[in-house]
Amino acid sequence: MVALWYAGAVWLNSPWQYDVFQRQDVEWTTTDLVRETLNQDRPVLPAPHQVLAEMQKTILEVAPDSRRSLIYHSWVTLSSTLLGFAIGSLLGILLAVGIVYVKALEKSLMPWVIASQTIPILAIAPMVVVVLGSIGLRGLIPKAVISTYLSFFPVTIGMVKGLRSPDPLQLDLMRTYSASRWQTFWKLRWPSSVPFLFTSLKVGIAISLVGAIVGELPTGAQAGLGARLLAGSYYGQTVQIWSALFTAAFIAALLVALVSLVERLVLKRMGVKP
Repeated sequence: MVALWYAGAVWLNSPWQYDVFQRQDVEWTTTDLVRETLNQDRPVLPAPHQVLAEMQKTILEVAPDSRRSLIYHSWVTLSSTLLGFAIGSLLGILLAVGIVYVKALEKSLMPWVIASQTIPILAIAPMVVVVLGSIGLRGLIPKAVISTYLSFFPVTIGMVKGLRSPDPLQLDLMRTYSASRWQTFWKLRWPSSVPFLFTSLKVGIAISLVGAIVGELPTGAQAGLGARLLAGSYYGQTVQIWSALFTAAFIAALLVALVSLVERLVLKRMGVKP
């Protein structure tokens, strides 16, 4: 993959370098072409070492509280991600419980839950930002709302499937023991749904990060990974764009890994063998 990336960088950046050589009227070799295409200030496709150098400079060589630091921008995006994820997860669980236990909600609400995800988030994000901004809610809240919108859906669907996963014979056994609906939920349905819950949480937390970044794009935000992407696109700083993208990917992988760690601890506590 790295070799293909370097080859793609040479291919995409070479037209500009050809033009530079012609305007400078200098003799050049293939080695010169490859070297220059991999070290342009504003390449079409940055080389891997350029992206790594930018990440090293903006993560390790800059103060974390500086607006030039990717740590600072990552924290701004991460804060709205976690808030939106928490709200979306709670909302998804509550909706799933209602859909499973109330037939009217299953018939009336479930189609709308599914239909809500057919609307492109890029179309919704500006409206959410404008509407909430008109009532004085700016900054963290609009981005968290967009993250909530994206994250509640996988949690709802996963929990509905999980709460319905117990075998009918197990449900009959609970009725035989005269268990109440609450006891059936807490002793049978909820433990059965935990694996489904964590699977959906992994999807939800990753997509929450996407929602937070998308929420920063139409606001003209001054901080956040979305703001770094916007600034890079405005000034043609493709290396900055790619470094922000890789940072976002690393954060998403780290968040999913943390959810996986919590999943293993919870399942171990429940007595599930690995």
